Amino acid sequence: MTGRLIAIARRAKPRLPMESLTAAAVTVEAGVEGDIRGRPGDRQVTVLAIEAFKAAVADVPGADPATPWTTRRANLLVEGIDLPRQPGAVLTIGTLTLEVTGETEPCERMDAQLPGLTAALTPDWRGGVTCRVLASGRVAIGDGVVVGV
Repeated sequence: MTGRLIAIARRAKPRLPMESLTAAAVTVEAGVEGDIRGRPGDRQVTVLAIEAFKAAVADVPGADPATPWTTRRANLLVEGIDLPRQPGAVLTIGTLTLEVTGETEPCERMDAQLPGLTAALTPDWRGGVTCRVLASGRVAIGDGVVVGV
């Protein structure tokens, strides 16, 4: 199954709004260029599926269906692919290779932006996946996304 990268975002400091990009270098050393969370570790890059995010927003009473995906504060937004739900799975996005390290667990920052979003993102890994960079690469909107093991 092949999906597609449809958006990229980063933030330079905690609590800053997400900055949207059309392309970015993603490295083993720094994650998404310019992102605060990029240091090596289990949560270097976060990936969110648009279908899961839209389903979560639809479950929040009174939420605007056009709520921006950056409300979730993830780095990469994909469509047309089910994100793996097991650590160790591999995602290839363009020339980038990521290893899934776990679920991106929703936190209270979600409710600060949209009350009820934390609970809506909790089932079925709707909040996306956390990843470690295995092989650096450059990603751009429109790149293919493939799940491997």
